[in-house]
Amino acid sequence: MDSDTEETRSQLTETKAEPSKPSRKHKKRKKLAAEGNPEKPKSVQATIKVIPGNPERIPPLVGYFPSGFDPTQNPDPDSTKVGVFRHKERGGTRLQVVVTPNKEAKVDFVGTSYAGEAQAGELCSYGLGILDKDTQTLKIVPIASNKIFRLEPKIQGLHFSGKEPASSAVGELSAHEKAEKRIDLHNRYGTKKSIRQNKKMQTLKQEDDPDSQNDMDAIKQGMTNREDTEASEGHTDRNAPPFNASATTPQEAYPLDKIITTGEWKFLQDINKLLEGGAEISQNSFPTFVCNRIHKLQLIEDEDKKYKLSCIFSYITHLIKFKDLHSMDGFSSAKAHRFPGIIRDKFSSMFDAVSKRLSTEKSNLLISYVLVLTLFADEFQTSMTDMAKDLRMSTATLRTHYENLGCKVSRKSGVSTVTLPVPLQFPTVRRKRRN
Repeated sequence: MDSDTEETRSQLTETKAEPSKPSRKHKKRKKLAAEGNPEKPKSVQATIKVIPGNPERIPPLVGYFPSGFDPTQNPDPDSTKVGVFRHKERGGTRLQVVVTPNKEAKVDFVGTSYAGEAQAGELCSYGLGILDKDTQTLKIVPIASNKIFRLEPKIQGLHFSGKEPASSAVGELSAHEKAEKRIDLHNRYGTKKSIRQNKKMQTLKQEDDPDSQNDMDAIKQGMTNREDTEASEGHTDRNAPPFNASATTPQEAYPLDKIITTGEWKFLQDINKLLEGGAEISQNSFPTFVCNRIHKLQLIEDEDKKYKLSCIFSYITHLIKFKDLHSMDGFSSAKAHRFPGIIRDKFSSMFDAVSKRLSTEKSNLLISYVLVLTLFADEFQTSMTDMAKDLRMSTATLRTHYENLGCKVSRKSGVSTVTLPVPLQFPTVRRKRRN
């Protein structure tokens, strides 16, 4: 028994000492490594330079051929002709590229920046990178219209016409068609609240609605009166809400019903609901002007006056947040603000907010609306400290805006007070005489 046990132990010891055989996969890796060691591509350390677009120079155009056509297969540089066409009125955004091979002159490869694949939403920005190995510099330039042209084959004279149709049916939808598609998307995939607000907005826009029709007539009449008054007095460059220069009371100088229309009051109840629920008005969500005057609502016993003042505060908040949303320094404070649909659409149309920034003219017009509403909130005797902070401008600049509205700024005991005397008297532009 003892000899058998010793033999078994010696066999186990010898078995453990033997090295394990390499697997087939390991042998294959060693074989591939031994066959050859190809050189790895050398890394390049380059300085990246982003070159902004120049409106006086056409940026590079980038396209591809989904049909498989490769113009580089022919070594002759004149084997392919390339033409770029611009729209007469909108040359900066509507481009067309036509590639014509000489061997197949009956076929053109056409790509546009406004039709077909180019109509898809832009989720990123495209650029063309050029690496200069001598200077170790990578230059990145934007491409034309931020579009990659899909060059599709078109038979000359059959599927493609050199002239663009007069209507907007090809390439882009009309404003009415876009509105109908947007409404359809709201009704299909929007939330219940969004659908309800959309229906209310459509009701206001109906021509047979007497309230909305009266509002539109009042706005048009106010704009006509303003243009006539400015033309007669020589103030065609003034940005101000509809006004009555011959008014006998401050309330009539800038009619409130022409600033806040009848259908908009019911969408301005956010502050009133917060106060009824016992919530606090924080400066993170509301302007300083509103926060420092919110106590007035608690002192008013008349429900109609209280409702009216709370709506004015809400309208001031939406105007200031809309201005911040389209500015560099105030975007972070306004990106989470919620606008009622009817208010946002009105502001976008009134202040021409087609881009991320408002023009100087439209920005001054928005400021004028805010300042007129501050006069209503403070019973036509207000100060400039809070509003200068909310609008992010100096007191001297804000004073100029008030004076352009016909206001008078007086200083008593170190405090500047703004009032609105009637009838309105606007400052005249003084021109220096040339000797």
